Amino acid sequence: MDPHLLRTFTAVVRLASFSAAARELGYTQSAVSQHIAALEADLGVELLGRRPVAPTEAGSRLLEHAGPLLLRIGAARAEVVRAAHSPAARLVLGASPLAFGDRTARALAGLRAAAPRTDVTVRLLERAGVVAGVACGDLDLGLVDGAAAPSDPLRLPDAGPLHTAGVGEEPLAVVLPDGHPLADREGLRLTELIDALWLDAPDAAIPLDELRAACGNGFRTGPRYDGTDVRTLLTLARAGHGLALLPASVAGAGAVPLAAPRLVHRTEALHRGDPGRAARVLTDLLGVSR
Repeated sequence: MDPHLLRTFTAVVRLASFSAAARELGYTQSAVSQHIAALEADLGVELLGRRPVAPTEAGSRLLEHAGPLLLRIGAARAEVVRAAHSPAARLVLGASPLAFGDRTARALAGLRAAAPRTDVTVRLLERAGVVAGVACGDLDLGLVDGAAAPSDPLRLPDAGPLHTAGVGEEPLAVVLPDGHPLADREGLRLTELIDALWLDAPDAAIPLDELRAACGNGFRTGPRYDGTDVRTLLTLARAGHGLALLPASVAGAGAVPLAAPRLVHRTEALHRGDPGRAARVLTDLLGVSR
């Protein structure tokens, strides 16, 4: 399967439109139609219904594989290019919002003191975006977070041979609305809150799918917050729009510690191959476990 055809296919499915995919990819609409026809001829199956534009069952199966395939191709290209060029005096650090905190900021200050000529860029991204950025070479070093059992590694998307290492773990806490009847508890079990209304904030709090993975179905979805600013999330939670699970250091004094299940907020660093001197210095300053 030609990766150019796969990119066209995924764009058409995502946008549900041949013309919109053509505009995004810089092709004519007829070229997009030819790409889809060539891919269908190669596989011998119909991949897209035309009215409306939507994947067939075979197209849905292909879509499940297309993203990881394209990511691995991008990662391979980036690694080949990296191998042919000497690393520059730079660090592009990508981090999910809850993975970047005071500790990382202090480590970056230490890096500037140790290597003042290093060009540093920090990008806050969703968790999957950090993994993809490291895999494709857009990021020299990534920091990602999530809920996990103590000392257990995070479950990350398959993006090829990434090197991961633990940065730190801390307790989790439930952010409740002001005046909530459970606010005076010493600890809360997630199973007690399975029928509660939760904010859907996948990039600013522990995602709901991680809570469901730990406790099963439930955790009714309240308003969705697509941002990364934790202060906005806290404001929404305390105003009664839904609960949120956050690292205790972020949740604040009014939050109630999570008592069960036995989960912690875990942060990991990830990179491909040799990330460069600046990234190595930063991970040393962060005290990354080897």
